[in-house]
Amino acid sequence: MTTDPKPRIWENEYTRTAIMVILIVALVFGFWYGSQLVLNTQYPALTVASGSMCKPYGVGCDGWSHPFEPTLHVGDLIIVQGISPERIKAAADPDGDIIVFRRLDVGDLIVHRAVGKQIKDNKTYFQTQGDGNHAPDRELVPEDHVIGKVVLRIPWVGHVALFMHNSSGIFIIVILIVILVIVEFVIPVFSGKKSGVKQGENSEKTAGA
Repeated sequence: MTTDPKPRIWENEYTRTAIMVILIVALVFGFWYGSQLVLNTQYPALTVASGSMCKPYGVGCDGWSHPFEPTLHVGDLIIVQGISPERIKAAADPDGDIIVFRRLDVGDLIVHRAVGKQIKDNKTYFQTQGDGNHAPDRELVPEDHVIGKVVLRIPWVGHVALFMHNSSGIFIIVILIVILVIVEFVIPVFSGKKSGVKQGENSEKTAGA
């Protein structure tokens, strides 16, 4: 009589843990690429890393003291949607759309408000400005450098991403992962070996008696 090996495999604690990890990773990647498809942009979610959109600039821009006051704070998670240039509204604060674009000189992603729009040689260019800045940005942003429009802002959540980008934050995350692996895998293995030795000793004593 043969037994089905599937139930035994599923009963193994390490197999269940590995399957759960694979499912979590698949869920995270599926959500990310699904968001890219739905929101029509390569960067559907970003973290605000500077205070140029905070009013007034540099005063409590970490978002902890007044997270729901204008406009964006350091540590905010923003949801970005890719839209066509003609659908972007360019106007002074607070009427203009907040857009994410790639800066021309170094390629960094910037989040500023579109305050002006002009067309040159059948190409749309945007004048941008941070709400906390006193003057517009010096360079115009061509339409092909626009990542998308900010459609949602979630306070505080982005601090996790900023922490992980920090060198000390990455070190702490690695330490936590190592501790988790030790607790989940290493300790149970050694505990199982010790318990097996004790059971063997007890059986020998019983047999000898």
